[in-house]
Amino acid sequence: MPNDQTLSGYYRYTDIWFEWPNALKRDGKQEECDAVKSFFAHDNLLHPDNPLHPNVPEIEMYMGILQNNESRLLFTSRQVDYARYWLHNMGRTKEPIPLPWSNCLLLREDLKVISPITYKDGKTLKDAVKKIDKNNKRLMKGGSDNLDLEARRIAFEKARTLWSAKQGVFLAIDFEAWEYEHTLITELGVSAVHWDNEGKEIYEDSHWMLGPGLYQNGKYVKDNRLGYSFGESVTVRRNDFAGIISNVLNKYEQYGTVFLVFHDHSQDIKYLRQLDAPIKQLEVILPDTTPATGLYVLDTSELFAGLEGDGHNKRSLETVCHLLGIPTRGLHNAGNDAHYTLQALKAMASGAQLDEQREERWPNHTHTRAGVRVEFTEEEEEIYSDDDWYYDEPNLPPIKAGNAEEDVNMEVDEAKAV
Repeated sequence: MPNDQTLSGYYRYTDIWFEWPNALKRDGKQEECDAVKSFFAHDNLLHPDNPLHPNVPEIEMYMGILQNNESRLLFTSRQVDYARYWLHNMGRTKEPIPLPWSNCLLLREDLKVISPITYKDGKTLKDAVKKIDKNNKRLMKGGSDNLDLEARRIAFEKARTLWSAKQGVFLAIDFEAWEYEHTLITELGVSAVHWDNEGKEIYEDSHWMLGPGLYQNGKYVKDNRLGYSFGESVTVRRNDFAGIISNVLNKYEQYGTVFLVFHDHSQDIKYLRQLDAPIKQLEVILPDTTPATGLYVLDTSELFAGLEGDGHNKRSLETVCHLLGIPTRGLHNAGNDAHYTLQALKAMASGAQLDEQREERWPNHTHTRAGVRVEFTEEEEEIYSDDDWYYDEPNLPPIKAGNAEEDVNMEVDEAKAV
């Protein structure tokens, strides 16, 4: 095996655990074969004394999605290189073991996405390898029908990588509009998280609304503007929303990259553009790592679809939170919806790799006949409505259709009266 140290990248776990020692054995290097097998054995690899994770009770590896959409557990080339020199320095081999064949090395361009993953014990690692192989076989059954699902799975793993970096700011935004005229915004909610120098999460929530009775919903859409649960609502005029959202975006630029978090982003982005928000450089394809600056979209409905294994449909925010085990109150309030959208993102992005997380959350719910699709029972999918949080003020009847352009001065006077 040629000793090529000029390249750096990743090696498949199976190549290092199976193919590398077998190649050494075929070359008559039984001592080296035994040393590699011993070093990378599941329990030894996770032993506290293993030099790949000194003084840390877990090992960090990587999950990569190859260009053919297969998922593979990976070591970095640095980890493999360190192992071979450690074995030599400890007297386990007479000479440093030659590296695996260079065509076993995966470069970054060979991978659609790469995300970190940790294991705390050998059994978990061993089981993970089996599950990865099983999931790859399930995914391959879908053929071209799984293209949308693969895009969602890739976005999920990128979101995990970006969240784990603890850089930039994740900013969830939600709007509510008048049921008779969907371009007339009645509420704006934001929920943001960034990290301090010690890696501690810092959250901020805000809610702005038109006064009660101003373009009030209630016939076709719940009006819960007075049900904000995470602070004090600020009453504003209709023309104030443009300045508010621009100030919000400018404020969070100080943290570097801004990841705009939505639940089904299409309508919210339309509202941002309607308000002339500074989003001309908005990117919908997530980066592999957190850049110094930029504006990117994260969609929790898409991420959950990837986790659930659905390439076509998307769930409501209420359903997503329910299935993720996040208690909610007062939905259909822009501030509350933004808060729960960010919490849904955190629940998924801070969790395990997608396939492992799916099994952890919903054990024995993924069957071969359904590929990687989670099959929920009717009882598990049932959601109890939060009707007790539905706001209905009898003294302030909804404005009738056709009054959307009434005099702004009346709007200001009513807002002051709140």
